[in-house]
This record gives sequence, structure tokens and C-alpha cells, in this order.
Amino acid sequence: MPALSEAHMLTPHSPEPFDKELCELVLAIAPRIFAVVQECEVRPGLKDGCVAAWGMAFHEGPVHVIAADGTGQMVLNSPERALRWFTRGGGEEGLTVRLVWLSRAGSAAFDHAEAA
Repeated sequence: MPALSEAHMLTPHSPEPFDKELCELVLAIAPRIFAVVQECEVRPGLKDGCVAAWGMAFHEGPVHVIAADGTGQMVLNSPERALRWFTRGGGEEGLTVRLVWLSRAGSAAFDHAEAA
């Protein structure tokens, strides 16, 4: 049985079936994209928030996180570990840090313009 990240198929005269299988493979193992958001209560009943970082979680393996301002990058074992990093040193009382996951895309294409 092929590994989850591989596609094996005899290519007939037309490449369409294999191309379809490759696109399905890409969708199956695509990394999940998330944001690390920071929230704080400015005054009672009024919250403020920002995106502190962007992350990419792979099916199996490391999680890559980069600060939204581009000043730092890290490789972690889980997305939840990023929460610790963006809670530290905030100095703000009542700072809440959460993960916001982007929805998975439902299609894949070989052409960049077609995929956008």
C-alpha cells in the first residue's frame, strides 16, 4: 500500500485520472492553516483583538508558526503550544489567546490562477 503522501497509478493514454488522484491526495494531506489571535477587554463590554501569528499544521509532524509582523518563527509539536508563546510577556491583564482555524478548501488545481 502506498504511503499517504504518495499517489500510484498506471498512466493510461490520458493523464486526467492520475491528475485527479494527485489533486485528491493534495486535498487529503493539505496542512491546516490557523491564526493565533489575542484578545483583551479594553473596558467592560468592549473587547479588542489582533492576529498575533499564522500557523500551518501538517497531517503528521511539526507545526510551523510565524509572527504576524514577521519578526519570529518557530516549529512546535502542536498548535496549542503556540498559545503559550503568545500569552507570555504580554503584560496585559486579561489577555486571552485563541486559535482560529481557516476552513479547508474543497478543490485543488495544477494552475495557480485556477486554484485561486
